[in-house]
Amino acid sequence: MARAEATPLFVFPCNGNGLEALDCLGDRYVLAAFVDDTPEKQGTSPHGHPVLGREALERKPDVAVLAVPGGPASYRSRRALIEGLGVDPARFARVLHPSARVSPLAKVGRNVLLMAGVVVTSNAVIGDHVCVLPNTVIHHDAVVGDYSLVGSNVTIAGGTVIGENCYIGSGSSLKNGIRVGDQALVGLGSNVLGDVPAGARVAGNPARTL
Repeated sequence: MARAEATPLFVFPCNGNGLEALDCLGDRYVLAAFVDDTPEKQGTSPHGHPVLGREALERKPDVAVLAVPGGPASYRSRRALIEGLGVDPARFARVLHPSARVSPLAKVGRNVLLMAGVVVTSNAVIGDHVCVLPNTVIHHDAVVGDYSLVGSNVTIAGGTVIGENCYIGSGSSLKNGIRVGDQALVGLGSNVLGDVPAGARVAGNPARTL
């Protein structure tokens, strides 16, 4: 698709994930503006991009939306933030970096950001509202639940199921066939060899409850 035909896109909020998303737009999308609730950020970003308030979502209903809020300290609030935007689900974008490789047998939901070097293999399922950072590999038959954040250089082995609204820290490895419960957190560089209960926070090699 020629750049002139690219779809305008709002990115919410103007945070680290949002800035990294700009490198992933390829020829399919072009940034219309960031949308952010923080008055101090509104106007023009340090990088020269417009930053608008939430009212822009209603004022320009034809602009697609990518919502990528949250980090390790705030990941559990992602569902409320995204639902609070009041966006028609059909507006949500699916943004895949040109170097991301997704099997034609995999399923990828709405409002998903896959950054550079991400690999999603056969029969894997990526839910809605998921953000995956660079160079992560999601193997066959794995599932990443809605509203989850997955860091960079993560390996999710075959058949592993990550629940909804989870945070998987960068550099972690998850053994095949295990389950990570809803709203769980896996710390940076962890080696997860067994199931993680819902709401738990684990880290280490092997990962243990914090």
